[in-house]
Amino acid sequence: MKYKVHKLEVNRDNMQEKLERFLNRLDGEIISVLPNVRPTFQFMGATAKIDYLLIVEKTS
Repeated sequence: MKYKVHKLEVNRDNMQEKLERFLNRLDGEIISVLPNVRPTFQFMGATAKIDYLLIVEKTS
């Protein structure tokens, strides 16, 4: 078994569409989707942002 890890740059406006398009193009089996979540501080308080997603694919 071999695995491939892909990095997909996203933002909150296009995350769903980009992920859907990317996943439909893959040939292997999707094992996991891991978001890179980082805390940020806005005027109204603390929040979190997702910069990119790591997608783990199992290839044959």
